[in-house]
Amino acid sequence: MKKLLFFCLPLLFLMIAVSCNDREEGDQIKTTEAVKIDSVKVAQYSMDVFTTQTIKTYSNYSSNCEGFFGYDYLHTEPLERQVVSYKFNTTAACGEPVTRASQINFRPQEVGTYKFRFWNGTDSAGQDQWLEKIIEVH
Repeated sequence: MKKLLFFCLPLLFLMIAVSCNDREEGDQIKTTEAVKIDSVKVAQYSMDVFTTQTIKTYSNYSSNCEGFFGYDYLHTEPLERQVVSYKFNTTAACGEPVTRASQINFRPQEVGTYKFRFWNGTDSAGQDQWLEKIIEVH
């Protein structure tokens, strides 16, 4: 009986692991790259320390084959943040362009004037362009 149990238990775990794989082959991620942040919505430009607010960013993607991957959220100075958004590209067929929102939850740890710089692509000379937002924290 013990031998049967030791034989069947690994098979059961294997079957569970295989049945949980819901990834479709056409949706595999090929690449990731920076995506231009077209606009930013800040709920409050003045807030209290240790409170949280949502900052939404909006970028354009091709439907069906692209989507939000993540942020680089860099503390470049004590009260300055640089935000770069990244998208993923899949092997699925692309559709029409769509605008999608993503969000950052900002919870300041100290009082001061915070400067946010959101990557807005590059100009014709290859220089990075930034959207800037200032938030006062009391």
